[in-house]
Amino acid sequence: MNILVTGSTGFLGKEIIFHNSTQTIFSLNRNVGNYKFDLSTTIPDFGFDLFDIIIHTAGKAHLVPKNKNDDNTYFNVNVKGTQNLLKGIELTGHLPNRFVFISTVAVYGIEKGIDIDENTPLLAKDPYGLSKVQAEQLVLDWCQKNKVICTILRLPLIVGENPPGNLGAMIKGINKGYYFNIAGGLARKSMVLDEDVAKIILKASEIGGTYNLTDGNHPNFFELSNAIAKQNRKSNPFNIPFFVSKSIAFFGDIIGDKFPLNSNKLKKITSDLTFDDFKARKVLGWKPNKVLDYYLR
Repeated sequence: MNILVTGSTGFLGKEIIFHNSTQTIFSLNRNVGNYKFDLSTTIPDFGFDLFDIIIHTAGKAHLVPKNKNDDNTYFNVNVKGTQNLLKGIELTGHLPNRFVFISTVAVYGIEKGIDIDENTPLLAKDPYGLSKVQAEQLVLDWCQKNKVICTILRLPLIVGENPPGNLGAMIKGINKGYYFNIAGGLARKSMVLDEDVAKIILKASEIGGTYNLTDGNHPNFFELSNAIAKQNRKSNPFNIPFFVSKSIAFFGDIIGDKFPLNSNKLKKITSDLTFDDFKARKVLGWKPNKVLDYYLR
């Protein structure tokens, strides 16, 4: 099969290519790969190449917007970029049989809760989550119109080698000795291994549907940080009691967004947020590895 992977040099994109290397893979990225296009500004030209499956991983990751321009970037990359990709595919004159869109649990717009499933309304209001909601709808409508099997994978925190974002910062903090758990680090969060996502994609693309993917264990910060510390032969992180954290967060409310902790961040850090992947287990035969086991290999 001919497979097009967008965002091919990204954290997940690279893993998808590695674990599906027996297929004919075409890559799309801004600077390297078979097709070098910035989807946020350009409709890609695929020439005479035809694809059986599209795996769309390209997108702007979840970061806290610093200004209105950052808000617009989410729309341009995640929504406009998806729209341009679909137009480029149409120009080939040959539509794929399957389309896989990598989405996020942020589409639910929920900051705390247990076992949130795919039937939960998509209420995201932040620029990142909202842009992913809009991109999902674009893909769904396009696939339905063109009779293409559509698969949407909603992912939580993705774990793997050299992760970006908050997890990467956490690992760096543990290695440097300045990471602290807050209030015991007991809040549970859904996570998933990048290699497990990469391995299930082709099977999911055959069936179609929308799925949450997690490791099913939902480790808390205490468990995760200790596992990372053990892997890197570092001391277990210290803990900041909740009453101390609350005082620091109050100070952060006064200082502003540049301060690392405020009341809103504290609430998120100390609240459980887990997602239900029963549908994927039942329909796809999803049997992921535990994130903690990855760090304790």
